[in-house]
Amino acid sequence: GSPYQPAIEALESHPEKKFYNVSKLGGAKYDTLPYSIRVLFESSVRNCDSFLVKETDAMNILDWKTKQNRVEVPFCPARVVLQDFTGIPAMVDFAAMREAVRNAGGDPVKVNPACPTDLTVDHSLQIDFSKCAIQNAPNPGGGEAKAPARLSPLRPPLRKAAPCRAHGGCRGSCGAGEAARSPGPCSAQIENTPILCPFHLQPLPEPETVLKNQEMEFGRNRERLQFFKWSSKVFENISIIPPETGTAHQVNLEYLSRVVFDMKNFLHPDSVVGTDSHTTMVNGLGILGWGVGGIETEAVMLGMPLTLTLPEVVGCQLTGTVSPFATSIDIVLSITKHLRQADVAGKFVEFFGSGVSQLSIADRTTIANMCPEYGAILSFFPVDNVTLKHLKHTGFDKAKLEVTEAYLKAVKLFRSDESSSREPEYSQVVQVSLSSIIPYVSGPKRSQDRVAVNNMKSDFQACLNEKSGVKGFQIAAEKQNDVVPVQYEGNEYKLSHGCVVIAAVISCTNNCNPSVMLAAGLLAKKAVEAGLVVKPYIRTSLSPGSGMVTHYLSSSGVLPYLSKLGFEVVGYGCSTCVGNTAPLPEAIRNAIKQGDIVACGVLSGTKTFEGCLCDCVRANYLASPPLVVAYAIAGTVHIDFDTEPLGTGSDGKSIYLRDIWPTRQELHTVEEECVISSMFKELKEKMEKGNKRWNLLEAPESTLFPWDLKSTYIRCPSFFDKLAKEAAPPQAVENAHVLLFLGDSVTTDHISPAGSIARSSAAAKYLTSKGLTPREFNSYGARRGNDAVMTRGTFANIKLLNKFIGKPAPKTVHFPSGQTVDVFEAAELYQKEGIPVIILAGKKYGLGSSRDWAAKGPFLLGVKAVLAESYEKVHRSQLIGIGIAPLQFRPGENPSTLGLTGREQFSILFPPDLSPRMTLDIKTSTGKVFSVIALFENSMEITLYKNGGSLNFVARRFL
Repeated sequence: GSPYQPAIEALESHPEKKFYNVSKLGGAKYDTLPYSIRVLFESSVRNCDSFLVKETDAMNILDWKTKQNRVEVPFCPARVVLQDFTGIPAMVDFAAMREAVRNAGGDPVKVNPACPTDLTVDHSLQIDFSKCAIQNAPNPGGGEAKAPARLSPLRPPLRKAAPCRAHGGCRGSCGAGEAARSPGPCSAQIENTPILCPFHLQPLPEPETVLKNQEMEFGRNRERLQFFKWSSKVFENISIIPPETGTAHQVNLEYLSRVVFDMKNFLHPDSVVGTDSHTTMVNGLGILGWGVGGIETEAVMLGMPLTLTLPEVVGCQLTGTVSPFATSIDIVLSITKHLRQADVAGKFVEFFGSGVSQLSIADRTTIANMCPEYGAILSFFPVDNVTLKHLKHTGFDKAKLEVTEAYLKAVKLFRSDESSSREPEYSQVVQVSLSSIIPYVSGPKRSQDRVAVNNMKSDFQACLNEKSGVKGFQIAAEKQNDVVPVQYEGNEYKLSHGCVVIAAVISCTNNCNPSVMLAAGLLAKKAVEAGLVVKPYIRTSLSPGSGMVTHYLSSSGVLPYLSKLGFEVVGYGCSTCVGNTAPLPEAIRNAIKQGDIVACGVLSGTKTFEGCLCDCVRANYLASPPLVVAYAIAGTVHIDFDTEPLGTGSDGKSIYLRDIWPTRQELHTVEEECVISSMFKELKEKMEKGNKRWNLLEAPESTLFPWDLKSTYIRCPSFFDKLAKEAAPPQAVENAHVLLFLGDSVTTDHISPAGSIARSSAAAKYLTSKGLTPREFNSYGARRGNDAVMTRGTFANIKLLNKFIGKPAPKTVHFPSGQTVDVFEAAELYQKEGIPVIILAGKKYGLGSSRDWAAKGPFLLGVKAVLAESYEKVHRSQLIGIGIAPLQFRPGENPSTLGLTGREQFSILFPPDLSPRMTLDIKTSTGKVFSVIALFENSMEITLYKNGGSLNFVARRFL
């Protein structure tokens, strides 16, 4: 147990709950720590075992103020999230470990992940709407879907009081909401039925890429899914979100969040690492978490701590109040821009100040999710009242919320807005005044030209005057007030410079924050209720983009209002939808050309102007979704929203934008109460019922996995072949040949490519020998559970530059025979001859994203040591984690200064008493002797290396 056991106390309000009172333990120092560092401190106190986590580590974290950036500390996250098939290698290793432990005389049932592990198998590759939107889509009018009548392309869709087409039988706004909750026509969706447009239920032409991506087809994946199902039955601590759950990814991540763990009445903060690139999103909920590679997550599942340099924490202080017209996207982009300029790379960011409470959870999770864009490790929002209110809607019951709040307050992890509460001390503070965030549009010609909405009228006027160019239209002064009358559908309209003829609300993919789409919907609702209309010649359209946005629009009941203003859903690829995006009416086009009018298009979302709009539309602006609706109602961009009305209401009064703009409060309420609670209800039901195909999928129940020897996806790897109860002392490497002689900056992608399997490669030969055709090869990524494929794929990158070959090719020379062969074949020959191999490399060996097979692959090829000038930090620790020695040339030395050709044989002796950064001697067959540094940073790494890597180390603990 932990030496800190005396610090365990009972929670006052719930005496049956126990916890480490770290706030008492840390005293005054604790009170000045950033909240995110307090979480690290609690974890080190609770997990202190004086071997993996030492008391000095906990004290170093407490001394964060003086120790930041200077010490490495261990961190044991509370749980792990694995996304899709990154989970396969880890689970395969656990299955293999059970076997090894049994063979060595241990009890295989004891082999389980050390911490809760969640697998989301809801494959991220499927096109977002292929399932999500369909399940969330309103079923038009219930009953059987009838194909809606095609509209003639030139007639503006729906300006009459007909019921909106998207919901044949929708009774005003509520019908849409009800229908949305009824299960749509989605049950058979995966069974090779065509994908349907969620609004018109017309089949969509399925893009080739989707077919390629629907790796999720049960047939092709049955084996892997059965393996997952076996894992979820047999191992403790594993839960799975099965395929076809069909909700947006961020909902899954949030569904899995605990915020506070309650393990057998013992409380501690939630924290997570995951292979999922969106893991950082959970920091918006006050859960410390970030993304790591497959091999680190596996180490955590094995009960090993992650090590990280105690990070600097940048405090981001939010002050002031947000302008009513600024949307979530304005806020998120403005904050991320400030952070990008503040240089927060490799640091934690933590938010504080009175403005934090104005950000909804969706805003927070978006900012947290975007941290790769500004380079921070994570962006932490401590739990506050806004978080608690949100958790109520995501299915936390009252009792759980009470315990959560009481516990977080007891350990001072709860942020409150009261002035009496002390702010932590940060490494540096970045201030962002929310009042300074004002809405902008971009245009009229380039997306980088930004115009504040309140200057729009004068800016447009200036563009008319300016010479033709990046902003100017060069309209003569006497023509700037020209008005061209036009007859359209029996009415006369007047077109002038700045008139809006295209308005498209497109869901932005780059900063997917669905609440801005909801804002456009609420604005439309208020506009319709006030009696405002959009002129019928304006080409209006709505493209929701993702299933998440569709859910927002349908469960909040705003679609009928958008559609009343002409914002009909287009752009799902169904013919009805696409047929709607007709060119501008002939009469309007002629009037624009005759009068030489500068007409405008206003759209949200995309970064490109070219090609999407009509050639007669000369000015194009990008604006937020609600502003697109506002400009469409106004009919012109030549307007000052503060002083000029949008139009006249049904009672004859002038209506201004401020009269119908939804407040942030309204927006948050609808978002939390309608949308979020319905999304989580739905997911919960699906999780409890499971789905038919997953429930019917048969999987073995045996303690050990019955490996299918014919399988080309899942094989028992040979990491544990020689597992004995005691670790042998490190073996000397004698007369090793050099497998590869590489230069600088060899990336993990050179070492273990993830892409497609080339037809001439060693992996292809193996798969062909198993009777597969090239069409069935799939990618290396998909076959991570098969070590035979992955070992053959190691160094199979066609861009690999091996100095023995002299040009990029996945080849090397087998010196005893002198043949040039695939890297795998050479390694296989050396293994048959009993000759060990090493790798020579230059600087920054192992750059790039962390890949578990970049260490496992070389290990299975028989590589005993890598000798490089320098390493990428993460890759160095992964080599040790698998049992390969990372050796470094002494400063200023490298193969060429030492006169090495790589054709020699090398012998390395490891003394039994290895110590960190020890100098070792290497002898070559030509008689040279030189020294290298053994890059082990601490005693823990030496223990792992002596055990043959972390897998064997942990397997021995189970014996």
